[in-house]
Amino acid sequence: MDTTMGLDNIFQFVSDEIMESDSPFQYSQDTSNLTDISFQQPVPTAHNLSVVSPLSSYPGPSPADNATVKAFPISTAFHPDALWQSLTPDLILICSDSVLFHVHSQLVLQCSENSFGSLIPADFYDAPGSSHLTITPSPSPPGRQKPTSALIHIPETSAVLNIILHAIYGLSCSHYAPSFELLAEAVDKLPSYGVNPKTCIEPQSHLHNLLLSHAPLLPMNVYILAARHDLYELAVSASPHLLSFQLSTLTDEMAKAMGAKYLRRMFFLHIGRADALKRLLLQSPHPHAPTSSCSFADQRNLTRAWALASAYIAWDARPDISKGFLESALTPLADRLTCELCRKNLNDRIRDLVVQWLVVKRTI
Repeated sequence: MDTTMGLDNIFQFVSDEIMESDSPFQYSQDTSNLTDISFQQPVPTAHNLSVVSPLSSYPGPSPADNATVKAFPISTAFHPDALWQSLTPDLILICSDSVLFHVHSQLVLQCSENSFGSLIPADFYDAPGSSHLTITPSPSPPGRQKPTSALIHIPETSAVLNIILHAIYGLSCSHYAPSFELLAEAVDKLPSYGVNPKTCIEPQSHLHNLLLSHAPLLPMNVYILAARHDLYELAVSASPHLLSFQLSTLTDEMAKAMGAKYLRRMFFLHIGRADALKRLLLQSPHPHAPTSSCSFADQRNLTRAWALASAYIAWDARPDISKGFLESALTPLADRLTCELCRKNLNDRIRDLVVQWLVVKRTI
């Protein structure tokens, strides 16, 4: 049998080294119950686990079969010795690619409104309405270890389940560098397990910040995800990155995915900023008192030049027009002015315009 198995950044086999590695959990000082995984002594298998999921069944191997039983990889974050409020894990989740996650049933059930997708049977509760899961060992054949934990099969990949559990525990999974597609898939799966995304993706939470880090490159994807789950704070934080989005390229699929409410907010953001810029451009530089070298008639030249430059900017007024663009379009008007007072009034007006434009609301 091939005894070489690859390790990745997320999962590894439990060994003495796991006690020395960094983890978001604290570790128990008592290591006597820590299972040493090898091909001669595998991690928990069906002969010491109560299988409660109807999706899969793991018949316990006899002692003669132990040599052929492969070890299961265990999550480095959710391992058998991870503590939560001084409690050890009492529930094991196994994903579709056979990775084990040792979790605390009390926390999982508190965060879930449907017993984690109805995968945790009701008869495992202490009493109706209880938030704690009681593991009832079933009789074991002679010579086999009695079951100590419940094994629940989760029809998700280890990468998706890892993000879901980090969200439930309020831990950061940024060190795994998940892609946005993977994050979006995990967030979309939260409601199916009875977990409200709003409780896991609050402002300044780890998952909120991780999703927001993708907004500069994928603003529409982040905004649609936030709109789909009514994550208003995330949508607000992502909306400034949508200012460069061309509304003419919006597809029916995008509009349907974000819904009418957030589609309206995005349109109003774009239209509102464009209208605000046009209103700001209407005011021309203030005239100064007539002098011997610059009368009111002479100052009309500056007013006409400002009107032409403003019309050029307003014709293609975009909500993401920058301060530099406004300055580069209006500052050259001073090149043809011979009156120093007119120059000063023009520069003052450009400065006021830029300041007023910068304070126009940039979010939905």
